[in-house]
Amino acid sequence: MMTATGDLGEGGGRREPNPQSIAQADNGRFTGTTNPRHLRALNGLLRRPMPREHIDFEAGCSNGPDLVLELRKRGLQLPCTRTPVFDRDGFEVKRGIYHLTAADRRKLHRWMANGGGGHD
Repeated sequence: MMTATGDLGEGGGRREPNPQSIAQADNGRFTGTTNPRHLRALNGLLRRPMPREHIDFEAGCSNGPDLVLELRKRGLQLPCTRTPVFDRDGFEVKRGIYHLTAADRRKLHRWMANGGGGHD
């Protein structure tokens, strides 16, 4: 008999893309965005690291990992650290927490200083 953690607790076998290789595809620069969901998520991530559920709520979306992938394609690394937690059934699972790297923060601040951030 499979347990909840054996079935889906580890993310259902989904593999997290390598954020560094995605970000390096654009010469290490953040290309910017005017997407309101991106801007809300970035505003939240500048305040604190967030799990997927919080990114969904902050951005107003229902697929935070896809939103993060879009931001990675625009030049951010946005790594996901897997942290053990217990689910409601008492099983230990690994929860992904997205956070900005120091380099991501520099890229965002540079972009905002050059007129980015949706304040055109």
